[in-house]
Amino acid sequence: MESLSEKWILSIVYLAFISASLYLFQTLISDKLFLGHENVTIKRKPDLPLRFRSDGTFKILQVADMHYGNGVVTRCRDVLPCEFDHCSDLNTTQFVRKMIQVEKPDFIAFTGDNIYGRSAPDAAESLFGAFGPVMESGLPWAAVLGNHDQQSTMTREELMSFISLMDYSVSQTNPSAEDSFNISKGGLLADIDGFGNYNLRVHGPPGSHLANSSVLNLFFLDSGDRAIVEGILTYGWIKESQLHWLQAFSEGFKGREQDVDHSAEVALSPVTPPALAFFHIPVPEMQQLHYKKIVGQFQEAVASSSVNSGVLQTLVSIRDVKAVFIGHDHTNDFCGDLGGIWFCYGGGSGYHAYGKAGWPRRARVILAELGKGEKAWMGVARIKTWKRLDDEMLSKVDEQVLWDWRSSR
Repeated sequence: MESLSEKWILSIVYLAFISASLYLFQTLISDKLFLGHENVTIKRKPDLPLRFRSDGTFKILQVADMHYGNGVVTRCRDVLPCEFDHCSDLNTTQFVRKMIQVEKPDFIAFTGDNIYGRSAPDAAESLFGAFGPVMESGLPWAAVLGNHDQQSTMTREELMSFISLMDYSVSQTNPSAEDSFNISKGGLLADIDGFGNYNLRVHGPPGSHLANSSVLNLFFLDSGDRAIVEGILTYGWIKESQLHWLQAFSEGFKGREQDVDHSAEVALSPVTPPALAFFHIPVPEMQQLHYKKIVGQFQEAVASSSVNSGVLQTLVSIRDVKAVFIGHDHTNDFCGDLGGIWFCYGGGSGYHAYGKAGWPRRARVILAELGKGEKAWMGVARIKTWKRLDDEMLSKVDEQVLWDWRSSR
């Protein structure tokens, strides 16, 4: 028979074993079983609303076609032989980071093909890599999709939803309820094609009479990816439902009372705020710019859809949009005038995207400037643009005025 002391020792060992098991369960296992113990990450949000600086300026950095893949293991395309061995997605990251540091934008717009799906085994991981520099900066940013983003592990809807939840993103999957409401007709546009159709409003400088008013509108539209039309594969296009939403928004906005000072000086400023539009695939009419005066370089055919859905006619008819910024054709970086609206390529920013060896990657900057009266700001008076090249000097090229309120009256 076991002695009393031996039973006592076995009891202590047993209790120690039970205690250790409970401790391990609590620390290593239970946190994974119960949602209440998970570490929840909350999205970091930018200061909103978007607004002009105290000096009356609002600067946008457009980044087009990053084609981000899988980070350091993703090789560059169309670079000089001496650059190839040391070139990867990280060169794209470094370029975007330098642009943010040098230009100090107020807002960043990504115009599609942000990731290159075929080189992105995990879409979420690639999105974090692609948008890493802007999230580090804490600046507000927004994106639309191109024709390659969805070729990885997420659908277009999932991509836009994910992007809208990323730090400092102000992207939307679809228009907000307020922006879908057609005030002039009293109806709500429930169905809209695509994912990533939305409006962002830029308010006047802090402390000014325009501080609570939208003085610049930014439209983002989903131009789709690929489609088969009459048995032929073509690129996507902006659909009729999207154009109806754009028209409804414009009509509704014009019908609203703006909370502004109605003094004689302010009355001289534009009644309806100007707007800028951002999407990925060019409209078919941009092919005509090969025969017209442009600013920048026209180095490849315009890869538009075979379907002309009337985007240009719609933009001209609503009269708000002064310039459109697109991507898709990486070695085109020009701006050209169609119907009084400037259509501008961003130029390829990504090193995993096709390009032209010896022709630096680039990004576009857009600057909106308020008019200044004797006593008050007078609304947006001028919109300018230029590009910077990813060379040793981060060279600034092709500066031009896209729209001037006084000359357009």
